[in-house]
Formats: sequence, C-alpha cells, structure tokens
Amino acid sequence: MHKYTHPFVPGPTMVPSEISSVYTIDFASSDIEDEFFSLYDTTRSKLKRLLNCSGDISIQSGEAMVVLWGAMKSVLNKGDKVLAIGTGVYGDGIGEMAEMIGAEVKYVKFEWDESATDMARIRSAVEEFRPKLITAVHSETPCGTINPCDQIGAISKEFGALFYVDFVSSGGGMKIDVDAWNIDLGLLGTQKCLSMPPDLGIVTVSDRAQKAIDQVNYVGYDAIKPWNEACEKKFFPYTHNWRAIAALSKSLDLLEKEGLDKVYERHEQCKKLCLDRIRQMGLKPYPKSDEYSSPTVTAVYVPEGWSWSQLDTELRQRGVCFGGTYGKIADKVFRIGHMGVQANTTRLNQALDVLESILKKK
Repeated sequence: MHKYTHPFVPGPTMVPSEISSVYTIDFASSDIEDEFFSLYDTTRSKLKRLLNCSGDISIQSGEAMVVLWGAMKSVLNKGDKVLAIGTGVYGDGIGEMAEMIGAEVKYVKFEWDESATDMARIRSAVEEFRPKLITAVHSETPCGTINPCDQIGAISKEFGALFYVDFVSSGGGMKIDVDAWNIDLGLLGTQKCLSMPPDLGIVTVSDRAQKAIDQVNYVGYDAIKPWNEACEKKFFPYTHNWRAIAALSKSLDLLEKEGLDKVYERHEQCKKLCLDRIRQMGLKPYPKSDEYSSPTVTAVYVPEGWSWSQLDTELRQRGVCFGGTYGKIADKVFRIGHMGVQANTTRLNQALDVLESILKKK
C-alpha cells in the first residue's frame, strides 16, 4: 500500500501516524502488568460508548474472523437451528460457517444488489423455522450495501432467537446501537473504520448470549467464555497484544475527539460524493437504490469496454488503488472504500479525478 498515493481499498485501510506510532512503543508484559489490565478495561469502555452497548465486550488477538468464528462456536451445539440472512458473500458465508460446525441452517437470501428489507418474509421464515440464532451482516462490504439490522433485531427478540451481527465494515463509520437493535453478539474488526491493521477482533455479548455461552461451554482459542472476568481476574487466555490494544485505544480517542456525529456525517458525505461523481462519469452504482448503499464503501459496475484487470492496472499506475470484489460479481464490480481515515472528501475527489481522466482517454 505504501506505493499508492491514494489507497481506497475497503480494508485494510490506511493507518494514520497517530495510530501507527503507538506500535513503536516498547511495553512491558501484558500477562502481569496492572497498566495493561487498566488499558484493556478503559478500551472496552470506549468501545461500549462507540457501539451503544451495555453488555460485555471482549477484545481478542487476531483478524475479525477470530470473533466471527468464536462467537458462533460459543453459542451453538451440533444440530442447533440457524437462520442466515444473506445479501452477499459474507451473509451467505456466515450460514456456511454454521453448517461447518454442525448447525441446521435455513437461508433467507436476497439479491446481492438489494437490502434485506422484506421484514414479512424474514418474520415468516423465523416463525416457521424457530431458530436459536439469526445471523446478518450490517454492511455487506463486497456488494456495498447496508441491511436494516434494527428491524431484524426486533423480529429476533420477538421470537426469542439470539441475534448475531457482523458490523465489521460499519462500526466506527456509521451509528451502531447494539442495545436498541437487540444484538446479542456484535462482531467488529480493527482494519476498517477504526483505521488499524487487522490485529484485533471485538465481540459484544448480551446477557442472553452469555447464558448460551455458559450452556455450550466451548473453550477453544477463539472462545468467548475464557474471557469472562479475565480482566477483573487479571488472567487472560493468552498473552495479549499490548501494542494493538494501545493503538485501538488511540483510534477510539481520535473518533471521540472528532465527535461521533461528525465522523458519521463525514462518511455520509463521502458516500454522496462518490455516487454523484461516478454517475457524472457515466458509471452505474451496483446497489439498486442509493438507500441500500453503504456509507463506508461504494460498489460500482466495471465500465463497458473495460475489464477490471485493465482498469485496476491503469489506476495503480497513477497511484490509485480501489478494490475488486468476490463471488458471482467478481470482475463485474469494483469497490471504493471510503472508511476510517479514507473517508476524506478531498482525497476521494483526487482519486476520482484520476478515474475520470482514465475513462476519458479511452
């Protein structure tokens, strides 16, 4: 990424110097130092404010997948029912993860350029299937779409199902309300809107989820249970990443200093700018409606007459790096990641100027 003057991939994002400099500090042992336990606890409190969460939070070493897997394995026994709401690669993939650990999975699938807005359909599926766990992705990064997790959470609560939500690419870029949305297991990583390397996985845990965790009693490396009161007891399941926790604390400080409302507005402004500019270039957004488009990533159809490989090469030669995507829309759609410190209208305009100049030359 260092060779690109305008990196706008949808994660891992640019890391600002205020955060990267923390990694150069030599700390003591995270196993035994009171200073670390205090830092970890303070950082959890900052995350609770960011995510509007009154429940517990654990911060684990590893990319976000460590908590996506760990949360699922911590609350499911073989044969438990899971309803997976899918609007793209990640939503469908979470259902596949549940199948891999022996759950009985029913999918409610929507088109990838849509949002899971049909609550009657979702409610009917829940009423018929009676799942233990409902899964959804808030910001479906490969498609650039947003799902109404507040409405899905209300259905989950009505039927007594646990609600598992991946908000990896939206947490820190738009408002997340874990409590109001009835989220029992909320999953976040540090490499998107938090503008850090992919070092930590974060999971919010409701009281209802905790009861399921105690019943399942999974205690592997990625398990949630060993983190229960780990900070209070000053005994973590493994040697933690002090530098990454300190960097996360700094990242959260920067968001709070800017003001969360201003942070979210900055991301919305980048979304609007991106949609306006690409349409002016004659390009077409992938989501069917702007209401479905994520404030943190814009998905765009590859222009006619170009392959993604050709366009990507031209962009990189001029110092701009956007992202391709996955699954059935690979090579048909590309993505512009305006999340974290990349949600900057000045820099985004410069990158879009480069895209426009390339398209005009052909």
